[in-house]
Amino acid sequence: MSNFSIKDIEALTGIKCHTLRVWEQRYGIIKPKRTDTNIRYFDDEDLKFLLNVSVLNCHNYKISEIAKMSREDMNEAVLRLSSQHNEFSGHIKSLLCAMLHFDEYDFHQKLTTNIIQHGLEQTMIRIVFPLLNEIGILWQVGSIQSAHEHFVTNIIKQKLYVAIDGQIGRHIEGRKKFLLFLPETEQHGLGLLFANYIIRSRGHEVIYLGQEVPLQDMKQAFVTKECPDYIFTTFTSTHLQDKLQEVVNFLTESWPNTQILLSGFQILVADIIIPKNVHVLKRMDEFIEIANNLTAVAKEV
Repeated sequence: MSNFSIKDIEALTGIKCHTLRVWEQRYGIIKPKRTDTNIRYFDDEDLKFLLNVSVLNCHNYKISEIAKMSREDMNEAVLRLSSQHNEFSGHIKSLLCAMLHFDEYDFHQKLTTNIIQHGLEQTMIRIVFPLLNEIGILWQVGSIQSAHEHFVTNIIKQKLYVAIDGQIGRHIEGRKKFLLFLPETEQHGLGLLFANYIIRSRGHEVIYLGQEVPLQDMKQAFVTKECPDYIFTTFTSTHLQDKLQEVVNFLTESWPNTQILLSGFQILVADIIIPKNVHVLKRMDEFIEIANNLTAVAKEV
């Protein structure tokens, strides 16, 4: 069981601390727990509930209306919203079914079929990432456990490792060098693996360091090396919430002539100063566009 401060809840749900306190006082929408020293905190169930509140509120449900809903009604409403507006919803539901039964063979077969029909990139963007989003929703409403997510992501990683292995040594003239890593406390590496594939498949070089990389160690390792043209990382962990500006400044000061590409929920909602050589990506499509443009320019040269 995890404990979350009100700042953690703001970072995870997007609900401002002030707004949450108003909703608490005016609608009694949630009652935080208190420690022995009278410090407010929220637990896992509170987080799931407030994530649902945030989803409904973002879809034009009034907070006064949400406050009158039972937990069961909220769960059903969120599930309905999550299944709308996706032409690949049938494929996603099929994969979810295999996941719920921990059927590795069935999940592999269905995922492979999608890759053959739509290609790896479109499968990742149109099916896998929406699938992971739906898994997050199912966790919010208490329908699955974290074990389901681990089961799915490890199978997807296997597919990406095979695809990446097939790109090793594939280079084009005028190629760029990318350094990919996740800082300490960051453990969600699926997006980074996909970025690894995207870059290699376009003929560029990749130095892939993986997750939980100490920044000082990384800097020391590249003191005598040629600086990368691009550095890419993501921020999803709440543990970095108060250190984001420090991390961003460290990257830009250590590699002032390198283009820094950042993504992830935490960087999107953070109120920090973005230096000139930093570009924040809202979607993976933007990363693919950058890679495509670099390849087009390299081929022209």
